[in-house]
Amino acid sequence: MPKKLKRRTFLKRTFGSFLTVLGLSSGGYFYANRIEPSLLDIQHLEIKHPLIPKSFNGIKIIQFSDTHLGFHYNLTQFSKLVDKINDLKPDIILFTGDLMDEPNKYLEINKLIPLLESLRPPLGKFCIFGNHDHGGYGSDIYRNIMEATNFTVLLNESAPIKLKDESRIHLLGIDDAMLGKPDLPLTLKNVPQDHFKILLSHAPDLADDASRYPIEWQISGHSHGGQVKIPFIGALVIPPFAKNYPEGLYSIGDQNPLTLYVNRGIGTTRLPFRFMAKPELTVYTLIPEKT
Repeated sequence: MPKKLKRRTFLKRTFGSFLTVLGLSSGGYFYANRIEPSLLDIQHLEIKHPLIPKSFNGIKIIQFSDTHLGFHYNLTQFSKLVDKINDLKPDIILFTGDLMDEPNKYLEINKLIPLLESLRPPLGKFCIFGNHDHGGYGSDIYRNIMEATNFTVLLNESAPIKLKDESRIHLLGIDDAMLGKPDLPLTLKNVPQDHFKILLSHAPDLADDASRYPIEWQISGHSHGGQVKIPFIGALVIPPFAKNYPEGLYSIGDQNPLTLYVNRGIGTTRLPFRFMAKPELTVYTLIPEKT
């Protein structure tokens, strides 16, 4: 009971602060509730590294994250997102967690499955668990959906991406930090140190631990970019494990630094608003870099 009261108080205060800063403006409310959540921002980044094989030059990876289906984000909107991803013709698709806001209460799984199935990148599609995927007894529900739609679920494990010339890079997928049991040593087991590796971690702040291992890149979500950002005040909604790295590109560590990118996600949670934190789809292009 105390936990519910605490969460209710948090939401009430956050919502009150949000409306106060907007000056109780109906126009501001409408923009944050209806307009910005639908303004998809497509970010393009180059992943450059000497360990990337030459044959991977130009390989395109798309990351989407935090759809939170069921909480002010519906299948009509998701269908448009799927069309956009397919139009961009990725070679690899990565989903970094929080598919449904409450998996055990989501009633449109039968309609969701064909949409996920229609994503068919030639080199595969991969996913990890977010906290909402585990929450509400959702772990098995989420895994079953993703496996039924040909996603490879990475739970403290790795998967090689191989081309015809036998060159490869490795994807690492770690469990969620809030409700799971992340295990980096287990995830890295049997992965050669001299191969290029991309870590998928729902929680950005695990990058501090990941930077102590031979991992070149980390891709995360979870933060929603703060979801509601007020000038001179900052973000109103930053979840645990996204405090250090809430949005964008970071370099962590001195020698052989880990590069982290934090995607703002697609949907909303807690509050049905986005303000100065547009939904994001991230397109990465692999580029071998000369030493």
